[in-house]
Amino acid sequence: MKHPDEQNSAILPGLKPVLELLERDPSRIDSLILKKGLRTRETDRMLDICRTHGIRFSLVENPALDRLCPPHKDSQHRTAHQGVIARLTHTAFTETHILLENTPSAPLPLLLAFDQIQDAGNTGTLARTLCALGGGGIILPKHNSAYLGAAASRSAAGALERLPVSRVPNLGHALDAAEEAGYTIYGAAATPQSHDAYTEEWQFPAVLVLGNENKGLRPGIMKRCSRIVRIPMPGGFDSLNVAQAGAILMGLCARYQQQNTKS
Repeated sequence: MKHPDEQNSAILPGLKPVLELLERDPSRIDSLILKKGLRTRETDRMLDICRTHGIRFSLVENPALDRLCPPHKDSQHRTAHQGVIARLTHTAFTETHILLENTPSAPLPLLLAFDQIQDAGNTGTLARTLCALGGGGIILPKHNSAYLGAAASRSAAGALERLPVSRVPNLGHALDAAEEAGYTIYGAAATPQSHDAYTEEWQFPAVLVLGNENKGLRPGIMKRCSRIVRIPMPGGFDSLNVAQAGAILMGLCARYQQQNTKS
């Protein structure tokens, strides 16, 4: 079950308010929910903006909208969704090129890239760890990523408000841009060709790519990684939670960076 503020505080109902926000700042909108069969000049404009900016939208029956934005008991103060609800993100986004320009000067010149990590708790925890270690920011795809709403914000404990986040339409292209900008692309995966993360001579600035909780890195993303690293686990486990694995790898990066900065 979703936490109440995940359902209510992060939504914007109504034709005019949603269209105004779409036209003014589409990056604030995570997804759009429209009533099936509703066709107006405003909704046509909304869908055009969604397609232009890669914003997800879905068409649902009216009861689904009522569950997200229920009628007020006092009908005079009812907030009507008018067949349209926008789901808002709690995070302001940064252009990828700005992230790539600024990260080399960060205390830890490391970016995290999330390849379809879908658990908000994992996303928030990874952001909190990266922020604490002085990392540069996060890159995540617009589609099939965790919703950066209240649950992610709680796990991040303020990190998502402090850490630059870039949301991209194509993660592979973003990694290509990072490589062209001089970044070393590391992927986290246990394969026969993986390198031991404990003995890795990390090269900075770097991007560390972490994969989906169940499927790991997609093949198209893995082939863009210059180095694949794994965490040795002599205790008998074959995998870790992505937030745990990410924390270990970030800690190793920070330790290596500090040692080499001092020497």
